[in-house]
Amino acid sequence: MTPVDVGIIGVIALIVLLFLRVPVGFAMVIVSVVGTVVLTGNITSTLSSLGLNIFLITQNFNLSVVPLFVLMGCFLGKANLGGDLLAVMNALVGRYKGGLAMATIGAAAVFSAVCGSVVAAVSTISNVSVPEMKKYKYDEGFAAGTASVSSAAGVVIPPSTALVVYGAVTEESIGAVLIAGILPGIVLMIMLTLTVPVVMKFMPHLAPEPSKEKIPFPWEKLKIVWVVPAIFLISMGGIYMGFFTPTEAGSVGAFLSLIFALCTRRMSKDAFLDSIKVTVKITGMVFFLLIGGKIFGSFLARSLLPLHLSRWIAGLEISPFLIIMVVLFIYTFLGLFMDEMATLVIMTPIIYPVVIAMGYSGIWFGVMSILMLILGFLTPPVGIVTLVGASVSKVPSSKVFMAQWPFWITIILACILIAAVPDIALILPNTLR
Repeated sequence: MTPVDVGIIGVIALIVLLFLRVPVGFAMVIVSVVGTVVLTGNITSTLSSLGLNIFLITQNFNLSVVPLFVLMGCFLGKANLGGDLLAVMNALVGRYKGGLAMATIGAAAVFSAVCGSVVAAVSTISNVSVPEMKKYKYDEGFAAGTASVSSAAGVVIPPSTALVVYGAVTEESIGAVLIAGILPGIVLMIMLTLTVPVVMKFMPHLAPEPSKEKIPFPWEKLKIVWVVPAIFLISMGGIYMGFFTPTEAGSVGAFLSLIFALCTRRMSKDAFLDSIKVTVKITGMVFFLLIGGKIFGSFLARSLLPLHLSRWIAGLEISPFLIIMVVLFIYTFLGLFMDEMATLVIMTPIIYPVVIAMGYSGIWFGVMSILMLILGFLTPPVGIVTLVGASVSKVPSSKVFMAQWPFWITIILACILIAAVPDIALILPNTLR
């Protein structure tokens, strides 16, 4: 049996374990250890290498950015910043039909710029926007669907835990990967906002007619929400200008978020402790997946499977762009059945070498991977963001899924646009200092 055969069997075994509901990180470690023993014939050195790899991964200073980004979002979420953002955005676009839905997308985009956890984002945005839309007689499925979609789309906007995980698995510059998500995230949010008027044209029953009365601008809210662009510019701008490493940027962002919450008296003792608990849980999950993903990647590299896959694809008389589209379709398909972070850490070690061999940028592919995984966040049967949004807003998940489909088309179009014009993702990283 050749090393490539062992690699193929390992991938199949991993899929079987996942269908048996074995935790993803644990399944990847099992497959990697057994596969490496088969390849090397030495169980002692394999187990020693396993312990060393776990130590090296967890002591990687760059990964300390994960809990800091998550903590930043938890602090601001507990400070009820989502409601303030919605009020400001609604004052800007609320006079249009579907304006509150557009305001929700705008609020989610701004909040995502200071939140590293998509679950925290959807909980915050759904909690404040869906009751407001229900009050104004919006269809409840459309209301919850808009909140879920916009929160999920924010995963590509830094600070993004998913982008950090991609950078860690591929060893691409985490700072460059984070900066690469800014413009694609803005483009996606603009496209989602423009989708709302299109939906209103063909399905006007989903939202009430706009009020003819002028919405007063909430200047008192603006005095609060300015902190969001300020924290984003300080943390992400610091990375871009070369003042901060990603970890330092996360530290500054989390510290400023805490100071803001305390100064506005919006942080109770219980809210603080809950933020810490949520951060610990999410960080533990991410690190377990990272450990499994890195060890699984080492096993695949030893089996030579990615190398042979690259050579096989290179021999095909097919456009590289078409190959990328097929790869991204696979990501989306897997996202229907697996957790999106799991899909990222499983597929990246297999596909990343192939993408690099075809001459594409690893930083651009990181953004594309996250963009395609957004659909997995939203679509059944897993659709974790949709399920969280439905639970928080107390709307049946079936209604939320049904109301989202126009936005799914928009996300696919955005992916095609970024794939066709890679400079949208690369122009900022290419100018990093």
